[in-house]
Amino acid sequence: MLADQLAIGVYVATGDLPVTETYGLRALVRRAAVSAATNLVEGCSRDSDREFVRFLGVALGSTREVIYLIDLAHRLKLLAAKEASELSTLGGRTAAAIAGLKNAVKARYKAS
Repeated sequence: MLADQLAIGVYVATGDLPVTETYGLRALVRRAAVSAATNLVEGCSRDSDREFVRFLGVALGSTREVIYLIDLAHRLKLLAAKEASELSTLGGRTAAAIAGLKNAVKARYKAS
């Protein structure tokens, strides 16, 4: 799952952030990455498409938050350009996949 890869990538990439970021940027970006993956997992277990779409929306928002925070970390010189670029690309792929799934599920429940 792309969101799982993103969460692992974020954890690895942020492991060397300065100690001053332990409760700042590191915590924010890790929380957002895990939120994206866990909302997908939780949404899959819901009984209705409407509920699933709601969780997909939260996962999409969290994924976009990760992309922003990775960019911010790079601009603050906390992450190398290559690392930030790879994570941003993975985040973009993850967001696109979630958005596509959200649209498909939404269309399915609107059609019924």
